[in-house]
Amino acid sequence: MQLQQEQGYEYIEGGVCAAAGFAANGCHCGLDADPKKNDLGMIYSETLCNAAAVYTTNKVKGAPILVTKKNLDATGGKARAVIVNSKNANTCNADGEEKAWQMCELTAQQLRITPEEVIVASTGVIGQALPIEPIARHIEQLAAGMSPEKHGEAAAAIMTTDTVKKEVAVSFVVNGKTCRLGGMAKGSGMIHPDMATTLNFITTDAAVSAELLQKALREVVKVTYNCLSVDGDTSTNDMVCILANGLAGNEEITTEGEAYERLKKGLYLVLLHLTKMLAADGEGASKLLECTCAGAPDVDTAIAAAKSVIGSSLVKSAMFGADANCGRILCALGYSKAELDVDKIDVELASEKGSVLVCKDGNGLAFSEETAAAVLSEKEIFININLNQGEASAKAWGCDLTYDYVKINADYRS
Repeated sequence: MQLQQEQGYEYIEGGVCAAAGFAANGCHCGLDADPKKNDLGMIYSETLCNAAAVYTTNKVKGAPILVTKKNLDATGGKARAVIVNSKNANTCNADGEEKAWQMCELTAQQLRITPEEVIVASTGVIGQALPIEPIARHIEQLAAGMSPEKHGEAAAAIMTTDTVKKEVAVSFVVNGKTCRLGGMAKGSGMIHPDMATTLNFITTDAAVSAELLQKALREVVKVTYNCLSVDGDTSTNDMVCILANGLAGNEEITTEGEAYERLKKGLYLVLLHLTKMLAADGEGASKLLECTCAGAPDVDTAIAAAKSVIGSSLVKSAMFGADANCGRILCALGYSKAELDVDKIDVELASEKGSVLVCKDGNGLAFSEETAAAVLSEKEIFININLNQGEASAKAWGCDLTYDYVKINADYRS
């Protein structure tokens, strides 16, 4: 997967610790049976941060989501640390909020901050009580070992069925000051638009108000994470949070304008590539799918159409089998919420091996099955749709649906 290059933005190392003043760590505390697997992570800023977050739209929300919301409300959008565990979602438990709050207290004691300044998150199996004892026994070790170089340890701690760590960071200039923005994410299954089973932690040393940070996050999530689907299931614990500590030294961004747009573009690049990493690492996936819907009357229509195609199990299955079946794509467009004129729709399938036009003006075309199979045999497939009804466009990301997805989820609790 290639990184999208943008003038004025440079990709850098460091992930969630690329920004000045941030440290992180991860360790094995015993929640996971594998002693080699990190299952507890921490992120810390040496100064208080403006913070923003968006959460799952599932009506069943994990206890960490509820506690994090309360904490950010109590501090007026301020935070300084993140504590996160994998293996156990701490969701649908009678003592869930109590345990999530205890995680905040344990973290605060080690870092000498208040519990309300802690963002707490969990991921893993739903409906099993979270044992707090392993976390309590290892929290001192976790905090003491934090450093900017340990970003990879933290990224490993949030993995569940993920097969690779997901990190990315960029640097850019705002008002003459170099700013850095980076993050880490997890997610492989139970992923669908309107937030998915993903935990996403973003940090920046840019100075920006909490209000504009929240605005930028919501706007960028709409066209990145919320356009992601692996399997059609929206999880209970999803969260994207961002911390901004201002250590880059730029004049604080408090109004929309050039500085705000530069920050927002940096955030877009990071969330875009984390989104694509999540899609590519879908449970059992063999191919990354990117659907572009152009020629729409407005962005919302383009998003609705692209998301419907990328979320279709039949489209996903066809891409797995390298079957250029335009009927499945048109079917997914037809049941989407997008208003469209089927007689104007064009569909092209493409990859590094070339492209094949499979539909013109809503009608299937004759094409070389051999050429189409070669195009769809690649690891990255592009589904290009033109509604021919306007100038707006949007993208959505997902993966193919393979036999291994069922195998992974048939015995997930074990």
